[in-house]
Amino acid sequence: MAEQGDDKKAPVTIKKYANRRLYNTATSSYVTLDDLCQMVKQGVEFTVFDAKSGEDITRSVLTQIIVEEEGKGGQNLLPISFLRQLIGFYGDSLQGLVPRYLEQSMMSFIQNQEHMRDYMRNALGGLFPFNQFEEMGKQNMAMMEKAMKMFAPFAREGQAKADAESAPSGGDKLGELQKQIDALQKQVQDLGRNRRE
Repeated sequence: MAEQGDDKKAPVTIKKYANRRLYNTATSSYVTLDDLCQMVKQGVEFTVFDAKSGEDITRSVLTQIIVEEEGKGGQNLLPISFLRQLIGFYGDSLQGLVPRYLEQSMMSFIQNQEHMRDYMRNALGGLFPFNQFEEMGKQNMAMMEKAMKMFAPFAREGQAKADAESAPSGGDKLGELQKQIDALQKQVQDLGRNRRE
């Protein structure tokens, strides 16, 4: 029969050996910093101990994970100005207040993250993740291709000659080609009008 206090699992114990290898005692396997990073993202609590001294080194291992993540291209969460300010608080009389302040700020951010995600999803009239921009880009490309065909008379003449040579009746093909050109010009004019409106 489970007691009320059993709802929260005890943190997984990770042992760090002198050769810098990390050992997950729950899975009886060696893990990497990337594995620990994934555990954090999955909400798995763990504590890292130095295998020889028994000292709790969780803070330094988590800091090492942050340094590695910051080193990966395009994943910087910590602005340089923030890092400078943070370093400036070491040894300052307010140093003791900074951890609590940062913890409270992060808790507030976490509590509001769903609202922020919803806001980002609904920003710009529901364009996220830019499906309408993609469709607009396709339409622009189609319009440009049609315009290039209309404004390339030499290519058009060459194609018309090739069509006329291969077709038994050249007059019908030229008339058909002229109709297609007229239709394309009308489409370009309509697109131009729609963009101005």
